Amino acid sequence: ELLQRLAAPTPAPGAGSAGAVTCSLAAGLVEMAAAVGRAREDAAASERQTLTQTAERAARLRARALELAEVELHAYAPVLAAVRLPRADPQRAQRIAAARAQASATPLAIAELGAELAARVAGCGSPHLAGDAIAAAVLAEGACAAAARLVTINLAEAPEDPRIGRVRMLTEAAADARVQALASG
Repeated sequence: ELLQRLAAPTPAPGAGSAGAVTCSLAAGLVEMAAAVGRAREDAAASERQTLTQTAERAARLRARALELAEVELHAYAPVLAAVRLPRADPQRAQRIAAARAQASATPLAIAELGAELAARVAGCGSPHLAGDAIAAAVLAEGACAAAARLVTINLAEAPEDPRIGRVRMLTEAAADARVQALASG
């Protein structure tokens, strides 16, 4: 059903919701890999504690990503409404800019989740689940990069907005985490 809705000729769900769902998939893989790693007989007590914390945090991030996917369904509607205003409307440009600035909040939150998940993959779980951990890192980085790009698109007319620098930093961190995951797998 989600894929059918995504493919429908409607503005939502779109890239933001897809990025959030991708983030939740990455979180599920991190949660699973940490839980399996925690169950290993040769895992030290400190490692089990770390993996328990990782699994618990991944579960919270998974739930939050799904919440953001829902929020994102409606986040761009004010932008579309502002764009539909008559070109002669003196408030049109200001309303578009304000709506785009507000529409950047959810993708920024998705980018933050993606970057955090990508970073949490390192040392996560069993060596037998390296493929799952790598997939989690790649998915998390992709979600982060896609959401970050939505922020920069929305804020293209506001290059001084600090969120542009923030998403640049997040995408770099997620990319570094992906590289680290690939190297360790």
